[in-house]
Amino acid sequence: MRAPVSARLGADFTKLWTASAVSNIGDGVTMAAGPLLVASISDNPALIAGAVFAQQLPWLLFALISGAYADRLDRRRLVVAVNLVRAVALAGLAATVATETVTVAIIYAVLFLLGSGETLTDTAMSALLPSVVAPDKLPSANARLYASFTIGNQFVAKPLGAWLFVISAALPFGLDAFTFAVAAALIANIRPVPVPVQPRQRVSLGGEIAAGVRWLWRHRLLRTLAVTMGLGNIAFGAAFAVFVLYCRQRLDLSDVGYGFLLTAFAVGGLFGTTVAARLTRAFGSTTLLRAGLIIEVVTHVTLATTTTPWVAAVILIVFSIHAMVWGITVTSVRQRTVPAPLRGRVGSVYALLDLGGAALGSLLGGLFASVWEITTPFWIAATMMTTITALAWHRLREATA
Repeated sequence: MRAPVSARLGADFTKLWTASAVSNIGDGVTMAAGPLLVASISDNPALIAGAVFAQQLPWLLFALISGAYADRLDRRRLVVAVNLVRAVALAGLAATVATETVTVAIIYAVLFLLGSGETLTDTAMSALLPSVVAPDKLPSANARLYASFTIGNQFVAKPLGAWLFVISAALPFGLDAFTFAVAAALIANIRPVPVPVQPRQRVSLGGEIAAGVRWLWRHRLLRTLAVTMGLGNIAFGAAFAVFVLYCRQRLDLSDVGYGFLLTAFAVGGLFGTTVAARLTRAFGSTTLLRAGLIIEVVTHVTLATTTTPWVAAVILIVFSIHAMVWGITVTSVRQRTVPAPLRGRVGSVYALLDLGGAALGSLLGGLFASVWEITTPFWIAATMMTTITALAWHRLREATA
């Protein structure tokens, strides 16, 4: 029997929060340094986009399955084991970079392994939190976790990753390996919480997943939002898969400049979290969702036409404000609508469309940029989002109701 959780969220939450913050910094460093590493080996847009695709592909393949297994296994031990595997993989990558034996195939393999682990740990960490924090403290705990992600992964890690890569190409990946090892040690020291298994009728994994998919598809508004999100992320993924080359060739930025431009996303995202609720109260969900679709079109057109870094930075800030407001709005609509027993499965379908769409877009973006110009993916994304906006506009009126 464990002691009551303190009013300050407790020592176990501190360990979980610290583990999350440390690993988020490592993740962000690798996200910035990974494309730079591939670009140092090859200037082929398809190969660079393939690195992004390799890390996103596991969400397309394993999102639904990982969610199910995170409920079936000991979540604390699962997170520890996966983090240790990721630490070893990154240490190996750092060694090949340091010895100049790294290849694109090695990079792809490590990034795929990292992405596969992420599908398990992200789901398990979210499910582990209620075992660590009292129910009435969950909003405060989640706010701290999200703030640490935004500040660590977006603000600190992106420019840090680019800066470390300039100093030594192996350094960012060695740092990330260390952060995963630290995170594993912290999670291992969280007190085990036995969860009694309630007897229930056995249903196959496929049957449970199918029930969630059927429910979502039969709900007109949520179906519209899910399809819009999936297609929108294909457009986004296609445009931003070659962003490192876009910054070099179109904006004439250095590697460090590329890292700082990435923080523009974080600036807008952090601001978006502070205004989302007020904007919803002032304008309603329908207006925000429709405005978001327009912002997507304008963003892609602006990036396709500008050659000025500060213009790109401003539009990226606006885009990330929209992305955060859109995400919060859609999540709120879904939580109000989906029955409690189906929220996990319906949520996993959203994750599949969200990250799976981005993975597919990353693959396509590299191919488009290889065949045509570096700005071609942005023009295609603008065309796609214009079509999506026209098709979804009428259906989104139901969001506010």
